[in-house]
Amino acid sequence: MADPKVVLITCGGSEVGRATALLLAHEGARLVLGGSNTGDGEETARLARQAGGEAVFMRTEISEEEEVRMLVNLAVITYGRLDAAFNNATVQSHHHAPLTQQNATDFDAVMRVVVRGIYLSMKYEIPQMIKGGGGSIVNMGSIGSLVGLANAAPFAASQHAILGLTRSAALEVARQGIRVNLISPAAIETRRGIRFPWAELPPEVQLGTHPPMGRACKPEEIARAVAWLCSDASAYFTGQSLTVDGGYTAQ
Repeated sequence: MADPKVVLITCGGSEVGRATALLLAHEGARLVLGGSNTGDGEETARLARQAGGEAVFMRTEISEEEEVRMLVNLAVITYGRLDAAFNNATVQSHHHAPLTQQNATDFDAVMRVVVRGIYLSMKYEIPQMIKGGGGSIVNMGSIGSLVGLANAAPFAASQHAILGLTRSAALEVARQGIRVNLISPAAIETRRGIRFPWAELPPEVQLGTHPPMGRACKPEEIARAVAWLCSDASAYFTGQSLTVDGGYTAQ
């Protein structure tokens, strides 16, 4: 890569965040990683450097405005600009129950991390990208942005909200060379087993919710989609939800 991109990744220590960081590092990217788990984030940064990229990590609570501002500033201070961002902050709703049995405190917590976190990230990323003449923002969503999720209403509400944020931001900055898109996976294969974005489901429920392709999505497959959205290959792609779900929403 003649002119390596500067890419910010939140939740860089997560499995999806790490897979994305390592893929971009192989392409020589300069990475700025944020996340609440210092050990995992630092390990991702080390592996990214080992893979041929440059990487720095800053502990960041994505729902805290000042910490998000400092993370974005770190990219500019360290590398001089910001070309792309993967706003990977998300949260799982572990309380799988009807809306009337959901806890308002849990609802607020989901909204604070998912919706507020992505809003704050874009608020500070966009001005830096404007200064640099353009860029690409990829927000992490799920199929909950596109369909209803029974017994996971708070999570589904947060996902619909970030789709609205993504599309609105895309319209606002399209003429300034900035693209904003959402990536929407279904079940994700992790080291701990299959994870559904909206809940920790019992095994008997999981058996009935597999995508038509018969398997969950691998973190590396999400990473490849994110890398494409960050690249010039997707130059005419904005305000969209790229659904990586093995056919789940086609049913």
